[in-house]
Amino acid sequence: MSTSTGAGAEQGPGGDGRPPVVLVAGFWLGAWAWDEVAALLREDGLEVHAVTLPGLGSVEEDRVDVHLADHVDAVVAAVRAAGRPVVLAVHSGAGVPGYAATDRVPELVAAAVYVDSGPGTGALDPSFDGVELPLPAWDALVEDGNSIDGLTPEHLDRFRARAVPQPGGAIREAPQLADDARRDVPTVVMCTSYSSEQVREAVAAGYAWVGGLSELRDVTWVDVPTGHWPMWSRPRETAEVIAAAATMAAERDAAP
Repeated sequence: MSTSTGAGAEQGPGGDGRPPVVLVAGFWLGAWAWDEVAALLREDGLEVHAVTLPGLGSVEEDRVDVHLADHVDAVVAAVRAAGRPVVLAVHSGAGVPGYAATDRVPELVAAAVYVDSGPGTGALDPSFDGVELPLPAWDALVEDGNSIDGLTPEHLDRFRARAVPQPGGAIREAPQLADDARRDVPTVVMCTSYSSEQVREAVAAGYAWVGGLSELRDVTWVDVPTGHWPMWSRPRETAEVIAAAATMAAERDAAP
């Protein structure tokens, strides 16, 4: 692990001054995707809330009228429910509603952690016209840039068995960003399937999924080489990155 610095919940014991942690997984996943990481964070004494976004609770859910705004609302609700500023950790496609949540309630986000993700400023795929996107075949997923490095056959079997189609509205709709205060939210970018150098290149190229990195004022880069689902392939390191963000947030809060 290397770092560089640039411009349905359960709770642990808490009480050490560190903020609670809100976890939001990406496409096809619910709160369950964080189980191992959440357990490690709770062992470390952190309060943890893992979120399942609208439309991702079960295959049977109706996703016709699920929109990106619903996902943003769900993240904001989880942040508010914690009762004090949180560390908001978002994975993959959850970077779009996650960044929008920091725009809605910047004062309630002590730090944001983007896990193989980024603060998205535009739609992930504005041309997508389906009601939902089921989990693709593994070869198609990899061809689209989603590395499965580090995942065991058991990981893949569980992923396939529990995956829920991603609501189309959350794929083709763009976030509404209005509050400049979001730019001051301390941010950690955990780079796993793409290195920090590659993500910086994506920012320079103007990719919307990392668009916020060109405007954020406090960014720490962390490289943890593995695949796109580090909560499974490198759970301990993922928990350590999130816990470190919570510690830094507590230190900032305690500073005179």
